[in-house]
Amino acid sequence: MDPVAFRIGPLPIHWYGILIIGGAVLGAWISAREAKKRGHNPDHVWNLLTVVLILGIIGARLYHVFSQPAVGIGWDYYKQNPIDIIAFWKGLSTGNPNDIGFRGLGIYGGVIGGVIGVLLYTRLNKLRFAEWADMAVPALLLAQAIGRWGNFVNQELFGPPTNLPWGISIDCLYRAQYAGLNCSVLGPDTRFHPTFLYESLWNVVGFIIVMTLLARYRRRLMEGDLLFFYLIWYPVGRFWIETWFRPDAWTLGALPAAAVFSILAALLGVAGLIYNHRFRPAPARR
Repeated sequence: MDPVAFRIGPLPIHWYGILIIGGAVLGAWISAREAKKRGHNPDHVWNLLTVVLILGIIGARLYHVFSQPAVGIGWDYYKQNPIDIIAFWKGLSTGNPNDIGFRGLGIYGGVIGGVIGVLLYTRLNKLRFAEWADMAVPALLLAQAIGRWGNFVNQELFGPPTNLPWGISIDCLYRAQYAGLNCSVLGPDTRFHPTFLYESLWNVVGFIIVMTLLARYRRRLMEGDLLFFYLIWYPVGRFWIETWFRPDAWTLGALPAAAVFSILAALLGVAGLIYNHRFRPAPARR
């Protein structure tokens, strides 16, 4: 499947970008409905979407730029080619035209950028950050579940070889940078773990849990509970994937960097839930 969906003149429009934007818009629609249920102006959600997308993409790009993956492109490349840090519109001279653009994004940087966007917007508009962050959680999980399919189109972020029936084939071009996985070592018919699928399904389950909590236990939830749930749920799944299924991961010491960030985020989520339910006086009324 061609990673480029279509072109507008010389500008390629990638499936990855379409999936990210499409997932974000669908998620925002769900959040806008939730905002209306709570008696808020849903227009804030669409305004937030613009801010979060801009800062999220900037954060995701910076995470990728400053990464040091075991294989592939990271800071060692960008410090020699700084213009490519912002060159979303063109490919690299590596033979793979999809190495730049929406391919070069890191999810934790995107989440951090998005949280900063929500924080700035709510402060400027005198809204409660925790409440609006809670409303963003189902949107975020759904957007991540959809956006991960961009990795399938790009044939990237795949795991080790597998004989399982749901293994996927990866073209030799996209395996060339992996010394132990390229077609001269493993035949072109070799199948690999679809790590994008594992994370996508994990996010779908998280989305279902959040929507169930809102439907059945809304009045028992404290402001910030859904945010803290996300900070536990997503990192647990990401830790599992990064530790077992990512041979190319950027490492910090003995662990993949994303696994380190996952541990820190999960600890923050646990601390937040403990604070909410041990030290706050009463449930927030929805």
